[in-house]
Amino acid sequence: MLDANIKEQLKAYMGKLQQPIELVAAYDDSKKSEELHRLLEEIEPMSDKISLRTEESADVRRPSFAINRVGSDIGVRFAGIPMGHEFTSLVLALLQVGGHPSRASQDVIEQVQNLNGEFAFETYFSLSCQNCPDVVQALNLMSVLNPKISHTAIDGALFQDEVEQREVMAVPSVYLNGEPFGQGRMTLEQIVAKLDTGSEAREAEKLKHKDPFDVLVIGGGPAGSSAAIYAARKGISTGIAAERFGGQVADTMGIENLISVTYTEGPKLVTAMEQHVKEYDVDIMNLQRAEKLIPAARPGQLHEVRLANGASLKSRTLILSTGARWRQMGVPGEEAYRNKGVAYCPHCDGPLFKGKRVAVVGGGNSGVEAAIDLAGIVGHVTLLEFAPALRADEVLQRKLRSLKNVEILTSAQTTEIVGQGGKVSGLHYKNRETGERHDISLEGVFVQIGLVPNTEWLKGDIELSQHGEIIVDARGETSIPGVFAAGDATTVPYKQIVISMGDGSKAALSAFDFLIRNSIDDGDERDEQAA
Repeated sequence: MLDANIKEQLKAYMGKLQQPIELVAAYDDSKKSEELHRLLEEIEPMSDKISLRTEESADVRRPSFAINRVGSDIGVRFAGIPMGHEFTSLVLALLQVGGHPSRASQDVIEQVQNLNGEFAFETYFSLSCQNCPDVVQALNLMSVLNPKISHTAIDGALFQDEVEQREVMAVPSVYLNGEPFGQGRMTLEQIVAKLDTGSEAREAEKLKHKDPFDVLVIGGGPAGSSAAIYAARKGISTGIAAERFGGQVADTMGIENLISVTYTEGPKLVTAMEQHVKEYDVDIMNLQRAEKLIPAARPGQLHEVRLANGASLKSRTLILSTGARWRQMGVPGEEAYRNKGVAYCPHCDGPLFKGKRVAVVGGGNSGVEAAIDLAGIVGHVTLLEFAPALRADEVLQRKLRSLKNVEILTSAQTTEIVGQGGKVSGLHYKNRETGERHDISLEGVFVQIGLVPNTEWLKGDIELSQHGEIIVDARGETSIPGVFAAGDATTVPYKQIVISMGDGSKAALSAFDFLIRNSIDDGDERDEQAA
């Protein structure tokens, strides 16, 4: 089940167990149960603190297994075999149930421990989903920290009956006490904030009392991370406020064009970026959504950014790196059936459509790659491209055309997504050359038509292009002196991770140059605070 190298590494980790744990397995007659049996039998001898027994109760999913701390109510359960992207979740669960401390901040740990009530969480995941481990690991940790919290992680591909019954069409999908709680990537902090209703107000109050920064970065993707690092290395006070650290990169599967890194995956890169930022004296303010930019009234004064929670942050210079998000088609039915058949991540949600008919909208590299990936899982893929020809690289097009269960439609304008019984049942499209209208019966639509910049909150306060991008010069400066921008939210062409990192660094150096060449007078601000 596990190769020799992984076994050796896992055995080393199991040496860190501080308290005895028990693996309680529930099997059936399936081949997956046989695989699970082999996996657990390989894990059990890795430490004298691990024991293995068979579940007697009939009232559990099969195949599944619990990891319990002996003599306590602390434990987690996996329904399925947590390999692939979830193998790390398995390792962390073993360690944390076994008493190994978490790296979560003490503030968040105390928040979890102080939650009152009974919380029974269930998470549906797929082994190919790169966003699922964040949710699974967060809820597992919560169940370890607070005995009133329980969590079962469920492989949706293995429990198709449940997926159909609950109409789970996107992962991760989280249920709390039997009711929908959330979908998509969520961090530990986001989940806790959703449960602890007073946390937002407390955080806002803390932010209100922060001193002005020399450099304040808005956005935590590759551009924002590199900007924060370069600014902090100059020894100036640096803050970074991000709605979601990592941004769009966290939703990216394989990354093969980051120079010197042959291959990595989005979540791994996000973790590495955050760890790198934390090596410096940077005030990281996560889960903070910017809502309004108030530029300095005159040169020398402070810029202000108002946040969604009511707090404001002030700084002598700003670097805007708010990134971009998946572009929506804007047709009837798209929003109504979002996560009910309309999806944007083929790697995450593809396994939920095994053997079914789906469509991919978009004929660029992303769309063609999605169609190729899905063709190996689903029954049939229809790719619709608005233009007269596909725009993807020729090597991708050749691969796509070689697949027998793929149909390619060009000059196809999707006009509506339709559904029945609360989920997608088809789409309508128009042939742009003939004007003829057509219907396709299917159960999933994957939208891959590019990105749109996250700049709506800046309209009227800073110069934007006709596409909503922040207009910057060669130094990354915007139409407002002392305000810089970098990354996918700007007019810089070619939205690539490596370009965003370079532009973030450049913006930070430009901000530092601005600070040393311009006298910044925040005396009025200090007087106001003193009053």
